[in-house]
Amino acid sequence: MATNLAIDDRLLQEALRTGGLRTKKETVTKALKEFIDRRRQRKVLKAFGTFQFRSDWDHKQDRHGREPRR
Repeated sequence: MATNLAIDDRLLQEALRTGGLRTKKETVTKALKEFIDRRRQRKVLKAFGTFQFRSDWDHKQDRHGREPRR
């Protein structure tokens, strides 16, 4: 999709140098991918500590389909 954007030239040039990329398109694409990845990581980090696991769960037994010992 062709899109015209007014991007700060200094920021774009710094991003090109910092990322070691060759084109503006590569730089913007990389920046968008990293932005999306960071937002997804935030969602995962927010989930830490919100799940409760059974303390008696034995992953080795579960791997073989056996019932947990009581």
